[in-house]
Amino acid sequence: MPELSRRSALTAAAALATSAGALSAVTTPASAAGHHDSPGTFDEVYKGRRIQGRPATGSGHHAHHGAGYAVFVDGVELHVMRNADGSWISVVSHYDPVATPRAAARAAVDELQGAPLLPFPAN
Repeated sequence: MPELSRRSALTAAAALATSAGALSAVTTPASAAGHHDSPGTFDEVYKGRRIQGRPATGSGHHAHHGAGYAVFVDGVELHVMRNADGSWISVVSHYDPVATPRAAARAAVDELQGAPLLPFPAN
């Protein structure tokens, strides 16, 4: 039986990895990728502040940065953005990613410490 060279082993491993990646892309629907899943609606009072979140309608600014989702604190829109890894950040707590828009709203309320949320001018 001929010996397997390092080059042959690496070639075989690369071919196997490529075919496994292609098979995964074919069998995994786009909706299974967490980035495109839209979180549900919420409406609650958190630490005396009303926080709300819902899918955004239209194709404006939120359709791009907020992944089609709008969050409000006491009726004022909280600018949120979904990161590539599926985590969420807001203009108030930009350096503290969280798992959901609800968590982003709660983090903003914590950070505001009772101060009102001012409208954020979006480009």
